[in-house]
Amino acid sequence: MKALWLVSFIFVHATFGLTEAEFQKLHRELQPNPKATWRTIPWKTSVLDAQAAAAREGKPIFIWAMDGHPLGCT
Repeated sequence: MKALWLVSFIFVHATFGLTEAEFQKLHRELQPNPKATWRTIPWKTSVLDAQAAAAREGKPIFIWAMDGHPLGCT
């Protein structure tokens, strides 16, 4: 994870000229809220696991599906 942070810092510094302190502040501000409601949902990454749990609990399945890059929504 430290390597990813370092690469991010180097890219942002080279692109925007931020200091390390400015980058740290920006990085903290961009982190998702750990208490956000969507984080409390026990998401399944396997459709088969979700199907079994839904059948067991008598609940529907919500599937989020898209094509392309998640930031581009192509």
